[in-house]
Order: sequence, then C-alpha cells, then structure tokens
Amino acid sequence: MVAAGLLAFSLFSLACGAPLVSERFHVHDARSAAPPGYAASGAPHPDTVLNLRVALKQSDTAGLVDKLYEVSTPGSQSYRKWLSKAEVEKYTAPSSESLAAVNDWLDRNGIKATPGATSQWLNIEVPVAKANALLNTEFSVYEHQETGDSAIRSLAYSVPASVRPHLDLIYPVTTFPVKAKRALSSVHLGSNPFRNTTHSRRAGVDPSCDDAMTPACLQALYSIPTTPAKQQFNTIAVTSIESSFASTSDLKSFLGQFRTDMSSGTTFSVKAIDGGVNDETQASVEGSLDIQYTVGMATNVPTTFFTIGSSSGGDLAGFLDLVNTLIAQDTAPTVFTTSFGFPEALVSADIATNLCNAYAQLGARGTSIFFSSGDSGVDDGEGGDCTTFRPTFPAGCPFVTVVGATQGTAPETAAALSSGGFSNIFPAPQYQSDAISSYLSTLGSTNAGLFNTSGRAYPDVSASGLSYQVVINGTVTPVSGTSASTPLFASIIALVNDRLLASGETPMGFLNPFLYTTGQSAFNDITEGNNPGCGTDGFPAAAGWDPVTGLGTPDFNKFLSALRI
Repeated sequence: MVAAGLLAFSLFSLACGAPLVSERFHVHDARSAAPPGYAASGAPHPDTVLNLRVALKQSDTAGLVDKLYEVSTPGSQSYRKWLSKAEVEKYTAPSSESLAAVNDWLDRNGIKATPGATSQWLNIEVPVAKANALLNTEFSVYEHQETGDSAIRSLAYSVPASVRPHLDLIYPVTTFPVKAKRALSSVHLGSNPFRNTTHSRRAGVDPSCDDAMTPACLQALYSIPTTPAKQQFNTIAVTSIESSFASTSDLKSFLGQFRTDMSSGTTFSVKAIDGGVNDETQASVEGSLDIQYTVGMATNVPTTFFTIGSSSGGDLAGFLDLVNTLIAQDTAPTVFTTSFGFPEALVSADIATNLCNAYAQLGARGTSIFFSSGDSGVDDGEGGDCTTFRPTFPAGCPFVTVVGATQGTAPETAAALSSGGFSNIFPAPQYQSDAISSYLSTLGSTNAGLFNTSGRAYPDVSASGLSYQVVINGTVTPVSGTSASTPLFASIIALVNDRLLASGETPMGFLNPFLYTTGQSAFNDITEGNNPGCGTDGFPAAAGWDPVTGLGTPDFNKFLSALRI
C-alpha cells in the first residue's frame, strides 16, 4: 500500500512539475513509520543542506560472495588464496553504465557529486527543497521523544526509472539515527556468583580464575601461548566508537601487573575517523578492555585503535566509514574486532546488506572479522517489552564471526548474558545449515513462533566473558560481557595467523566455513546454561552448535592441529 500510494503521488507530482526533470519515478525505498520514539515535528527549512551518500550498484556482488566461499572453504583448490584489493574491486566497482546513469541524473538536476571512500560511493550536498524534488519526497524533522535528538528524514524516496537499476541506496534518507550499543553486561565488584566447584577443573587453571579472569587464566584455559609474535604483516584493527578511549598509561599498568613477561612499553597506534579522538585522560571501560585484551593477549601483534567520531552523523555512518576506510587501504588488517552493535530491528535491510557485503570484501582479502553477539540473551538490549526474540546486528551478517560468552571454569557454562538467536534479515548460510538443523531438532517445540527458524544464526563461537580484570584510570576493575570474549577470541586468531605466516602460509581470513567443518575439532563444547530474555528462558546450550555459545570455546593447540601446523 505504501509503495502503490507513493507511485501515485509520484505521477501527480510530475503532473504538477515538482521534480526538476520530468521522468517517471519509482519508489526505491519506503518504511511504514518512523522507529519507536521518533515523531515528525514539522518541515525543515528548504535551504537546509543535507549531506547524502549515494551507493551505486556493485558490478557483481553475487560473484564476490561465491568467490569468498571458494577461498574460505576447506577442500577447495583455492582455500585461503585470498584476493588482492584490485581483484576484489573487479567484483565491486560499479559499471561505467551505472556511473554514467547516476552522474547524468545528478548533473541534470544541478548537483555535483564528489567521490566517496570507495568506488561504490558518491557524496552530495543538497538543500532540502532540491532533495525533495530530486527524490520525489517530502523530508521532515523528526525528534526523539526521550533523547531529544533530531534528524531530517523521509519515510520513502523515489528515483527515475533510468536510474533505479544502477542505484543501491541513498543514505541516510530513510535510515534514522541509532546508537551503537557496547556489549558490556556489567562493571562489577565482588565474587563471581556462577562459581561451581562440583566439576573437575581444566588442568592448569587456578581456582581464583572463577572470581577474577586474568591473562594468565585465559592462557591456561585456552592454551594461549606467551611467545611473542614475529610476523609484522599480521595486524589487529580494534573499533572504538561512542567516546571509548584507551590509555597508554593504563595499558602499561595492566602489562606490569598481568603480563610481566612483556615489555610494559608495548603500545598501540591510533587512527582517527570522522573526527574521532582518543582522550587518554578519560579512559573508558570499553576502550580499556578492548586494548588491554588485544595488546595484552596477542603478544607483539601490531594493534591499531580506530577511534570514530560523530562528524559523519551517527554510529551507523561510523560503521560505514570504518569498513570503507579499511577496504580502501592497500593492505587490509588480518584481524578486525568490534564490541559494538545495534538492535537489528532499527537497521534498515538495505544498509544492513550494504554493510554486510562490505565485510565480505574484507573477508575475501584475508581479514578475520569478529563482532560481539550482545549481552541481552535473546533480546537486543533496546528495552521495553518483546513478544518475540529480537536479534542484533551485525551479528546476523553471514560474513562475520560472532562471539558469545561463557562463565566459570569448572566447568565452563553458557553465560546468561550471551546474546544469541536468528536474524530476521539474513537467511541461514549453507555452511551453517547442518548445525542449525541439528539444534532445531533437539530444541523441538521450545520457543516455537518466537524466532525465525530460517535466519542466519549466531553466535558462531564463544569464550569466557566474566570478571575480566581491567585497569581503568589506574584502578583494576572487573568487567563482564561479550565485549570481553570478542577481543580475546580475535587475539587467539591473531596468534594462529602468526604461526601460519611463519610457516609460509596465508592467514585465516573469513573463518566460518572452516569453523563449521574441520575447525569444529578446535573447540571445547559447552552444553550447560541458557540465555534468558523476553520473558523466557531463552535458548538452552546443547551438544554441538547452539545459539548461546556457538560451537564452543577455543583451544589454541587444537586450532594448530586442525590446520596441520
């Protein structure tokens, strides 16, 4: 009904001469309403300038995805033969026809585009009045009733028939601001309520690790080596957003207390995006955790802290700018870890797909990409009542590896906070189909009707996520969440990469096809616990893969064995 009504309105507008150039328009994107909390408050001034991003259709997205699976699937003759930047661009660069069609459309309407971060993107600055005509729409000012945030957006936009086949999306016309959520369950003091002394403890793991998780605990728990890495082309990129700062003095203190075998002068580099800064005088929980458990676990692996500011207009734009910055680099990082995410329901399918395909580009170049699953069980952390389970994003993207959390050491069990579930945007990928089928068979009628049984399921893996000891502004503070387990898992893969590169092999790159096949032997299966939410007990952990802990927790030596190194 929305699309049909807008098409009729488009034809009426044409008859009235509203668009600058008369041509039949077609609805390109529409939403039925603004997100919860937002309400229209009036029309913006017609001279207000909008900064819009135009994403052109990539030349062969399907071909890139096919190639990604070809180079990441064990047994393939091309396994781990990662693509160069130029080879990826052959799949992603818009065709000359698309460039000509979109630029001609903009030129005819008196708009000059400038190049974006990659060849897919163009940037335009357009007054509201001209944008209304260009897109045959009516922009409004929307205000969030709780936060007071405002944004100029439309519920739909249309483009000419001659342009539509060449256009992916125009951002952020129908995409409303959404804050990235840190995957932090708590900053807490005191003993771990999940301690269990009735089971045998993994060899070498001190009982104190149940109350205070340190690098030494994690090394014992997952057989992580302390040997310094030596391969300088093996790098870690760490995402910082939402004023998540990291302090070099706190890192020095952390290493001095918990990694006495490392030089306390070991540090990290910083790269700013969208006006980001790293204010070391205001070290945050998230930034401190992420840096200390990458630099402090992936011994001597070069680490870059990407700090994203707000000049781009919101956290989703920051995600876009970061991944496109990494894509534009001649050399991509071998590991990329992010402990932030969004409620999937607040991210439109077009921008979610665009971001997901961008991660596929990095994966095809040999980058292992990690995202935390979230800390709200089967909910998305947005608050309010939920009548069905609510997934998170980018956890639903099939081209990233999603990390959940466990608790305890005797035995490890699923952490109740560990988010997991099934995407409502992305279908289940082939590499995961057997694992999902087996779990659903075991689950039976439990939670029937509360989740999308055909969706991409997450997490893929997990690691300990409670009571990490972190130095924040000079004080050791216990921190819990998948924000802890995610950089830890990323660090383990960085150390695996070091061994691979030292053996003359290529890095792990996109992990998931390996993880769900030959890589399953590298995990400790977690079979106890669940992730409650939405008034239910959530999903129960089970033998094999489950949507609480994924395939389980890693063992470094088992990874080496699975890779035969």
